[in-house]
Amino acid sequence: MVRLIILFAILILAAAPTAAKEPLDLIRLSPGYTIEPYARVPGARSMAVVPSLGVVFVGTRGDSVYAVIDKNADGHPEEVRKVLNGLKVANGIDWRDGWLYVAEQHRVVRYAASDLKPFARSRPEVLFADLPDDRWHGWRYARFGPDGKLYIAIGSPCNICQTEGLEGAIVRMNKDGGRPVIFASGVRNSVGLDFQPATGELYFTDNGADNMGDDSPPDEFNHAPQLGLWFGFPYFGGGHDRTPDFRGDPLPRTPVFPVINFNAHVASLGISFYRGAMFPTDVRGDAFVAQHGSWNRSVPDGYRVVRIRFDPRTRKAVKKEIFADGWLQGDQSWGRPVDVKELADGSLLVSDDRRGAIYRITYNKP
Repeated sequence: MVRLIILFAILILAAAPTAAKEPLDLIRLSPGYTIEPYARVPGARSMAVVPSLGVVFVGTRGDSVYAVIDKNADGHPEEVRKVLNGLKVANGIDWRDGWLYVAEQHRVVRYAASDLKPFARSRPEVLFADLPDDRWHGWRYARFGPDGKLYIAIGSPCNICQTEGLEGAIVRMNKDGGRPVIFASGVRNSVGLDFQPATGELYFTDNGADNMGDDSPPDEFNHAPQLGLWFGFPYFGGGHDRTPDFRGDPLPRTPVFPVINFNAHVASLGISFYRGAMFPTDVRGDAFVAQHGSWNRSVPDGYRVVRIRFDPRTRKAVKKEIFADGWLQGDQSWGRPVDVKELADGSLLVSDDRRGAIYRITYNKP
């Protein structure tokens, strides 16, 4: 009876308007860590932290980009402002040298702004107008690499199929525009990437194929240290699991397999390597991954933030562990983590598109 009451309360919270208070007391963290509300942003997805402006830009799968404004950097924003609208799936965003870059479903644009005032009247500079324009896996993820180039994850327009052109790839392009180059191929649907601080090498998540069973195929945490590697899709649905559509076909190339397998269907999305000083010293150089949660599974899984531990000597990923858990209670979820980004003070932001919210995780030595 008690369990039924708890689940009923969670269902009410999940269905409530985004003005309702999030039940963050349900989130489980290690001793010393605390999670608190940071901002309310409708459909909050990818984030780009810009300390020079006192702003966190937030993309959505709708037509809008928001700015969360915290001028005094005290961790308590003063304002949330819509700065852009009329875009086509404004999920992929990043900031570089006074420009806000947006990877829409069909193109890459940027907006010049030394502060937030010009956004309302500025027109985008189109850097590339020929991304694959398909709604299936059409939400891009964008991040600048240490080489100064913009990396964009482009999903495959299907569950399992042969891809064409720039589909099913991570591409990179010059910050001033031009045709993107395929950096990594054989990618089903990556919605998160970052660069290991010590090596500058790319790591990215990839979501496994649907309809292959509750526990197959795994989601992936991949390492792409150089251009031109092939990660196996559509011959592999995730990890070493062959897809039924291509199981009997010879492989066109030698695949690169994940360095870490996640559980099937957990929808591993945004990645952020920890570079700050607030968390314990052994966290620096590890990666955090937001898991959006499953839909294609009889028992739900995901709905958490996972930490990927790296060996400080070899700089290789060695294991995964749960960092923040509790958005899933029993078989009901009340929130869905999407992206993770670090503020200048070393605290960690987690976006949640179900609740239209961003949370902040801090650490004080217990």
